[in-house]
Amino acid sequence: MLKEAEDFIRTFYYETGQSEQEMQSRLLEIEIQIVKYGSYEQTIEEITYGAKMAWRNSNKCIGRLFWQSLNVFDKRDLHTEEEIFKALLEHIQFATNEGRIRPTISLFSPHDIRIWNHQLIRYAGYETEKGIIGDPDSIAFTKKCQELGWKGNNERFDVLPLVIQTKNNQPKLFEIPKEYILEVPIRHPEHKLFEELQVKWYAVPIISSMKLEVGGITYPTAPFNGWYMGTEIGARNLADDNRYNMLPTIAENMGLNTKSNASLWKDRALVELNAAVLFSFKEDGVSIVDHHTAAQQFKRFESNEMDAGRDVTGNWTWLIPPLSPGTTHIFHKPYNNEKKTPNYFYQPSPY
Repeated sequence: MLKEAEDFIRTFYYETGQSEQEMQSRLLEIEIQIVKYGSYEQTIEEITYGAKMAWRNSNKCIGRLFWQSLNVFDKRDLHTEEEIFKALLEHIQFATNEGRIRPTISLFSPHDIRIWNHQLIRYAGYETEKGIIGDPDSIAFTKKCQELGWKGNNERFDVLPLVIQTKNNQPKLFEIPKEYILEVPIRHPEHKLFEELQVKWYAVPIISSMKLEVGGITYPTAPFNGWYMGTEIGARNLADDNRYNMLPTIAENMGLNTKSNASLWKDRALVELNAAVLFSFKEDGVSIVDHHTAAQQFKRFESNEMDAGRDVTGNWTWLIPPLSPGTTHIFHKPYNNEKKTPNYFYQPSPY
């Protein structure tokens, strides 16, 4: 812990232009705390910069150009489920910002707090005799919510409750009031069939299942968000055959030949679905970025990092967009997938 704390503090003080004397004083303070208590408490300035650095170091994220704009809420003093729920609602409201999405992270105590949800807002998935209703990726968590007493409506876009656990207590369910959830009905500028399909998606992807590691301290509860890249919804969430699997329905409604792969019906349906997602979000004034613009923004990020004397790490398989990747510069570049800290990491599910 002392080594990781020292590495982080040196970087933090150097990048923020603080003096060597201030840094040495802080390092001594941290060493004393670790020797005495086995850990240390980070200042709000340290944790704020650390969370931003973690975004900068996130190898799978194409949106890192905006790492310095991250809004950081320090919620380490909250310990009851009710207090945490209220803070999560504040996060959702602030991040949503009536559609003008603000990148945000809320940091809770590193001890004895977990959010069971993968994302703060996500749709349920139900196994029924007539097949799966809703999001197949949410089936296991939906069952857990039902075991805890939640009753959904068995519809395609039921928003799951928040499940919060403190210490070894029984987890508690909290319904998110509808006024906090901004959703976008998906329609197409030319094809009316999209409106008939009655598909929608939520505005803000707030990841709540990953942990943040900064300077040797781990925060297992640190929900964070940016805004969507269109393909996340149009080429994955709504398109994957193990998710909402919309491509066959769209293709049939468009009159495409779905009997032959050579007709490229999947590709044509996929393009129109992504066009519909981008059109709908833009029409409703909700922040979103197309994959071509996101790739250009990532190129600027690479240039900025080079100017700062930092190497850009990246996971190529995640950085390339799932639609027309060969049209972006990322597709044609090798990236070093070395994992740096601070960073966000996967962690075992609490259930």
